[in-house]
Amino acid sequence: MLILKHLHHIAIIATDYQRSKRFYCDTLGFTLQGEVFRAERGSWKGDLALNGQYVIELFNFPGAPARISRPEACGLRHLAFAVDDVAKAIATLAIDGVDCEPIRIDPVTGKRFTFFTDPDLLPLELYEA
Repeated sequence: MLILKHLHHIAIIATDYQRSKRFYCDTLGFTLQGEVFRAERGSWKGDLALNGQYVIELFNFPGAPARISRPEACGLRHLAFAVDDVAKAIATLAIDGVDCEPIRIDPVTGKRFTFFTDPDLLPLELYEA
């Protein structure tokens, strides 16, 4: 059996790199650890950290096709982030103009959660830890 140590990073391709960088850094609280413009590809790549841990590799690729998000398609469904209080997190996102779905209750764990999207409609979840 393969032995995995931990999740290293998640790669996200944005249609507008600067807009998505602002969303992940200014709205969600990630920090930019480094970025580079790759002239040969006409593409930006940014490394984003959450609480000091490298988590997201943010790209843009000119002409990249849109990803099907709704109705749900096979493949990666969403990214989920743990928060202490879902209602408070929703209120904070609302200040930045981010709409969240109504709070739901996980029938198995009894925990509250909600969904929202990034600027490219990538589904994101807040899950009360």
